[in-house]
Amino acid sequence: MDHLAKLARIALTEEEKAHFSGQLGTILNYFDQLKSVNMDGVEPSAHAFPVYNILRGDEPGPALDVEALLRIAPASRDNQVLVPRVVDDEG
Repeated sequence: MDHLAKLARIALTEEEKAHFSGQLGTILNYFDQLKSVNMDGVEPSAHAFPVYNILRGDEPGPALDVEALLRIAPASRDNQVLVPRVVDDEG
């Protein structure tokens, strides 16, 4: 559980570790049950129903006004919008 907490970047108390370990064990038991289901003749699929391409065509449209966008951005520098860092160097 310590390794999973580190990957998730969360701090867990000992009580939470015990609680979540039990829940994780229950989930893994369900996976074992699913493994025992006979899947002969069942085609693999990503969706229960057919999925069709519902995306619009990738066609260029009118460009957005950079200066107007930078005016409403929380922070900007050198014609770029500044955003909070989401990746650290520890990874």
